Amino acid sequence: MIQKTAAPEARLDHPIRNFSVQLSPTPRGARLARLLATEQLRSWELPLDPARQLVAELAANAATHSRVPGRDFRLTLYVVGDTLRIEVTDTCGDLLPRPQDPTSDAESGRGLVLVEAFADRWGVAQGPCPRKTVWAELNLVPLAPDPARTCSGARGALPKELQG
Repeated sequence: MIQKTAAPEARLDHPIRNFSVQLSPTPRGARLARLLATEQLRSWELPLDPARQLVAELAANAATHSRVPGRDFRLTLYVVGDTLRIEVTDTCGDLLPRPQDPTSDAESGRGLVLVEAFADRWGVAQGPCPRKTVWAELNLVPLAPDPARTCSGARGALPKELQG
């Protein structure tokens, strides 16, 4: 079930947007979280990276370390002002994530190290029992237009210098 919430009557300088989806705690569910988040970010016309890497890591952690038979995890994206908040909520509140210091030949254990590197802020919120939410925030910096790469005006058009 996908839930989108938008209040058309609420017109702010910085609209509040959110997207939420409940997924199975499987590798397929984690992949779907990344794909759905990518499409939502694209529809909001926000930069895809590093947000999709954060979604991929947090969803993979929920599917790998917080898997409880019969219980799903939830991915939520919020945009408030100039901040994108990514939340992954699962039902293993007793297993709190902590960054590891993996050896150079380790095949896993780098997920939260990547989250720390990509996110401007991240953390864990507990509750209500048995849930926990691992969240990461990105400051959205508007990209300054590059006059040298001005497009013809149509979406997806080639930059003027590449047009024949």
